[in-house]
Amino acid sequence: MSVDIHKTGGGPPAPPPARPEAIKAVPVRHYGRYIAAVVAIGLLASIVYAFAQGKINWGAVPDYFFDDRILKGVGSTLLLTALSMLIGIGGGILLAVMRLSKNPVTSSIAWFYIWFFRGTPVLVQLFVWFNLGLVFEYINLGFVYKDYWSSFMTPFLTALLGLGLNEAAYMAEICRAGLLSVDEGQTEASHALGMSHQKTLRRIVIPQAMRVIVPPTGNEVINMLKTTSLASAVQYYELLKYAQDIGQTSGAPVEMLFLAAAWYLIMTSVLSVGQYYVERYYARGSSRSLPPTPWQKVRKHVFSLSSRKGATA
Repeated sequence: MSVDIHKTGGGPPAPPPARPEAIKAVPVRHYGRYIAAVVAIGLLASIVYAFAQGKINWGAVPDYFFDDRILKGVGSTLLLTALSMLIGIGGGILLAVMRLSKNPVTSSIAWFYIWFFRGTPVLVQLFVWFNLGLVFEYINLGFVYKDYWSSFMTPFLTALLGLGLNEAAYMAEICRAGLLSVDEGQTEASHALGMSHQKTLRRIVIPQAMRVIVPPTGNEVINMLKTTSLASAVQYYELLKYAQDIGQTSGAPVEMLFLAAAWYLIMTSVLSVGQYYVERYYARGSSRSLPPTPWQKVRKHVFSLSSRKGATA
């Protein structure tokens, strides 16, 4: 009986298939990026050289960096920012609810408020509050309060009302956009379950709207911190006003402006980090995995770099 060697496998093994040749990948060279980087570095170096050769007493900046007046100005700036944002957020929520109301009177009032305060510069509004004493000699609230306008409307109250009421107009649009981002079906479902309108807003709508409201609100806080510098125009002593006074007495006005700018950068950087963590908190449930924190990014890069060094060794 004959046996087929090809079927039984008794013959020599088949040669292994030839491996494909390795692909020689040549990275694309982006010469435009190199040229742009060289131009950017050259412009930066020229700016640094110009300021280094200018008649600027850079030693005055660290001398007054922790001056008592500067630190007091930093505290006044943070206080004015916090209180103005409280007024802005509270007023913005109220105006957003009024704007979404089916009552034409309340919605029209909210629309007019937003239109007026968003359409006029905040500096003009500050000057209006500051100079209303030329129109009203005194404030008469009946038996409750009566005083002259000049003594009642202090620079702090002028700055607080001017910045807070202006911020309410912007926060109203932010809050309205957040409330509209929630599907109406969820509101209808909560009403069908017997929940009241207030409870629906508090437990269903607002928690979901916060994902849309928080990011622009963080930007508004940072912007408000910088906008407080306009309060110096109405004689309120905050960081910029103190820096200007020190610059006039010390003969280093430009240096004190750089000092104020450094403090503003520090405060806005801290607020930016806080905004990142708040956004990360409200991102839970909307994304599969939370974005890494800055510390986690640093650890990842450090460990990857150390593992590469160990592999090459």
